[in-house]
Amino acid sequence: QSCLSRQQLLAAIRQMQQLLKGQETRFSEGLRAVRSRLSTIHASLAKAATELPAASCPALQAPADGRKFGTKYLVDHEVHFACDPGFQLLGSSTRMCQANGSWTGQEPHCAEISECSSSPCQNGGTCLEGLNHFKCLCPRQWTGTTCQYQAQTAPPAWSVTDDPAFSRQPRCAQIAQTQQCSCDPGFHMSGMASNGICQDLNECEVYQQEGGPRLCAHACVNIPGSFRCSCPAGYVLLGDGKSCEDIDECSLSQDNCTSESTCINTGGGFQCVTPQCPPAAGNVSYVKTSPFQCERNPCPMESRSCHQAPKTISFHYLSLPSKLQTPAPLFRMATAAAPGRPGPDSLRFGIAGGNNRGHFVVQRSDRHTGELLLVQSLQGPRTIHVDVDMAEYLDRVFQTKHLSKITLFVSAYEF
Repeated sequence: QSCLSRQQLLAAIRQMQQLLKGQETRFSEGLRAVRSRLSTIHASLAKAATELPAASCPALQAPADGRKFGTKYLVDHEVHFACDPGFQLLGSSTRMCQANGSWTGQEPHCAEISECSSSPCQNGGTCLEGLNHFKCLCPRQWTGTTCQYQAQTAPPAWSVTDDPAFSRQPRCAQIAQTQQCSCDPGFHMSGMASNGICQDLNECEVYQQEGGPRLCAHACVNIPGSFRCSCPAGYVLLGDGKSCEDIDECSLSQDNCTSESTCINTGGGFQCVTPQCPPAAGNVSYVKTSPFQCERNPCPMESRSCHQAPKTISFHYLSLPSKLQTPAPLFRMATAAAPGRPGPDSLRFGIAGGNNRGHFVVQRSDRHTGELLLVQSLQGPRTIHVDVDMAEYLDRVFQTKHLSKITLFVSAYEF
């Protein structure tokens, strides 16, 4: 029995030794992990101390005859500039605050656009410069906005004489031995009362000449004794007899778009659009998740270029009238965190591409929203493309990026 007790005791001691050895290994591993974590933190703090960015950049002023968008002068913040109508921007339209405390780009200036530089006045006319417009002083025998018509051959614009419908006999009555003649409303007496004739008054030209209220939103058509307004193709005249309203061909199924494309209503017409995802390049490829959105396929862990590419690409189409008053907000981008996941603590917005980029700026409207503004008016008809991206950051570390591809269909008309 004493032999058995010794064996049990030896087995118990061996068990205790193995237990202590296991505990010692785990303690050593934990100690190594803590030491490694401390050295990583120390290295990153030392690096941050050497790369400590300047807190801000010096304040920027709006150029003379121009405007400034953006009030924050901290590192990585952008300030945008635009000129008043009649002026063009020289220098940088966007400047960003750098880590060294200086701004990127060149100081902007607004230079006056010379309307007379294209020599618009013909036949010896003299050009006079005005704010965003010009006026021609014509020699005696020439007339018109650019002196394009010969004065002696131009018919009087306010009266129509060559169509019988626009001339009527006056209504006359004998009152106390004298004959009194009068014309219907919309007509005026031409010649002496005894042998005169009532000629139509061209209201369209009279109001245009006298600079009075605009009779029609689009075209004025003179008719005997009165006038009527007409609208261009793709528009309908409203009940006030003056204003024009766009016909929505898409909602009325008046378009000829195929099943693969989508109808977008525009001023006076429509466009059939078929947005396409960009072709695969390297490790970056996209799949269409809706008619107007593409999503990036999962990236390989080691591919930095894939993670930097936009996670989503969305397509947006806007219809604008010509010469829209600026600044005009056009489009908003916002972020929303997935349930249970921390959202980004900062966002950066920028114009990533397109034609006529100088007409736009992007500014933050609140902490999680950016807004695309039109700051220089656009004259139609034309189609403009602008790409806006939104980058998400968490603890100043880049997380992901979203791209919005915006197409603007600018109408030929101001309504």
